[in-house]
Amino acid sequence: MDMTMNTSIDTAAAWQACRVLLLPGWLGSGEGHWQTRWAALHGFTQVEQDDWTWPRRGDWMARLDDVLLSGPDRRPAVLVAHSLGCQLVAAWAEHSRHTGLVQGALLVAPPDTERADMPPQLHNWRPIRRGRLPFAATAVVSSDDPYCAPDRAATLCADWGARVVDAGPRGHLNAESGLGDWPAGLALVAVLVNAPGVQP
Repeated sequence: MDMTMNTSIDTAAAWQACRVLLLPGWLGSGEGHWQTRWAALHGFTQVEQDDWTWPRRGDWMARLDDVLLSGPDRRPAVLVAHSLGCQLVAAWAEHSRHTGLVQGALLVAPPDTERADMPPQLHNWRPIRRGRLPFAATAVVSSDDPYCAPDRAATLCADWGARVVDAGPRGHLNAESGLGDWPAGLALVAVLVNAPGVQP
């Protein structure tokens, strides 16, 4: 799939069925990151964590529960996760009683937090939660992601039951990857938003 292709989406109609929650990775998604752009362009909700520097898995899971349960909006949610946010989705789905509120997830550039060279701030994200996700999931992986080897990414995605989209050599699929507003990624979200049903 061409990760830079121009995909026309009528956002006013495409996002009506669900609320889209953006889950950044370690240190958050800064200016120029496609998640930050999407929040500004499409009004998606970016989930803010109390501590981006020393992320505690349990704290991040609790925040996701809080965001899903707060406010009057009771539409099903589509989770759009980048990097450590993918590990958040996997861990949260194993423990939360509220997975029925989620229709699907886009998992972009999941990292291998079990690698020996991972920084100490991420050691509490071991072991990686590998349970099959109870909702539809699509993963976008890069063949030269510095934080996860392709074979490792394939194994994680298979464990989670996620459909895999190969982005080619695009690094960590972040601001440095030159994705801009990333319309191809947005198209993958639209598929999840407009395809009701739980993945078996």
